[in-house]
Amino acid sequence: MIKSMTGFGRFEVSEAERKVTVEMKSVNHRYLDVSIKMPKKLYFFEAAIRAELKQYIQRGKVDVFISYEDFTENNVCIKYNRDIAAEYMGYLKEMAEEFGLEDDITVSKLSRYPEVLSMEEQTIDEEGIWKVLGRAVNGAAEKFVETRIREGESLRADLLAKLDTMLEHTDYITERSPQLIEEYKKKLTERVRELLEDAQIDEGRLMMEVTLFADKVCVDEELVRLRSHIEATKQALTEGGSIGRKLDFIAQEMNREANTILSKANDIEISGRAIELKTEIEKVREQIQNIE
Repeated sequence: MIKSMTGFGRFEVSEAERKVTVEMKSVNHRYLDVSIKMPKKLYFFEAAIRAELKQYIQRGKVDVFISYEDFTENNVCIKYNRDIAAEYMGYLKEMAEEFGLEDDITVSKLSRYPEVLSMEEQTIDEEGIWKVLGRAVNGAAEKFVETRIREGESLRADLLAKLDTMLEHTDYITERSPQLIEEYKKKLTERVRELLEDAQIDEGRLMMEVTLFADKVCVDEELVRLRSHIEATKQALTEGGSIGRKLDFIAQEMNREANTILSKANDIEISGRAIELKTEIEKVREQIQNIE
């Protein structure tokens, strides 16, 4: 099977203490480029998330969006800093004695002094969070891959149809090329006869001209290579896997052969078929850009 580089996946995991939702979407890209947007509380898990995603994705620009809800009521606590409070009291008594002031300190006043009472988050339950987060990431990735496979299968069917059309054009040019040489020989012979009238035709010189023409317009090697590239593409599409880069390279080679055939063409029918070949190859190249 082959995969498209366009995909979408969403998965939600909810438990008594927390809920995580993961959404993923992607477009084509030469390499794997993953962008993750998530709450600051989950930054610790970024490396683990990327490691999980690499098991599912080889290429593409992937945007991952993670939302997190914590249902625990006591996720923060108040901390009493006894040493700081004692230090405040010591200095306040010292000031009262030194300046003859009334000692009017109360518990409520002392508690308002900086750092005497502070709010602290309880220790993060990393294992518990990852249990939910990991399930959500994997669930979203599986859904994501499913959409890529579905679109990849559609791409493969369309590409195979285009490759068959290219083979038809190639077959036509292969069949037409020898006829072109025979037609040239016939036209050349008629012209020479018209010019020489009753004089005898130099068959050796005539064959030399025909041979030079045949060598100039011969596209046998290009047709063999082009057919080989088409068959290699069809085989890769059948075998599947991460073949996008390989197919892109083959498509470039097919375009090169089609350009050579067009440049050598000395016949309007072959030129037309060569142009059709280039058009189909360009369509194939555009679709290949979206294969992982």
